[in-house]
Amino acid sequence: MIWYGLLVAAVAGERVAELVVARRNERWSTARGATVTGQGHYPAMVALHTGLLIACPAEVWLAGRPFVPALAWPMLAVLAASQALRWWCIHTLGPRWNTRVIVVPGLPLVTGGPYRWRWVRHPNYVAVVAEGVALPLVHTAWVTAAVFTVLNAALLTVRIRCENRALAAATTPTAQAPA
Repeated sequence: MIWYGLLVAAVAGERVAELVVARRNERWSTARGATVTGQGHYPAMVALHTGLLIACPAEVWLAGRPFVPALAWPMLAVLAASQALRWWCIHTLGPRWNTRVIVVPGLPLVTGGPYRWRWVRHPNYVAVVAEGVALPLVHTAWVTAAVFTVLNAALLTVRIRCENRALAAATTPTAQAPA
């Protein structure tokens, strides 16, 4: 159980790193006339992701969830892949990446890196979904995985609509951004 707590703490540390990057990028964006939209769902997103990090070890401890290697190792691989995809997205978007919906008017859509795949418009959210399933299941916290997945699906429905509207209103779709 201690190693699982350390794993969840490492993911929490990664989240803190994301917030540092997001704040820096927010300053860059607002200096260029960016608009922030979707403020209404942001607190729910923060609460849901914080809840995931609390619920994972809590369920393992309170419900006595066992460590099942046949489930744990594949889920650990999915978790690692989701982190790699997330940071690939952050790197590709550069100063335009944020945890909030912040769009600088007039910039073209990013079409490099994982954003070159036309069939996956929001690869960062693929990473979020994968992480939300994998992190709890590394230690069989299946209730947390199920609850997070359902709530996250509802939240992402709102988030993606908001982001798509903001991007459509502020971008020029023909130019290519650097990868």
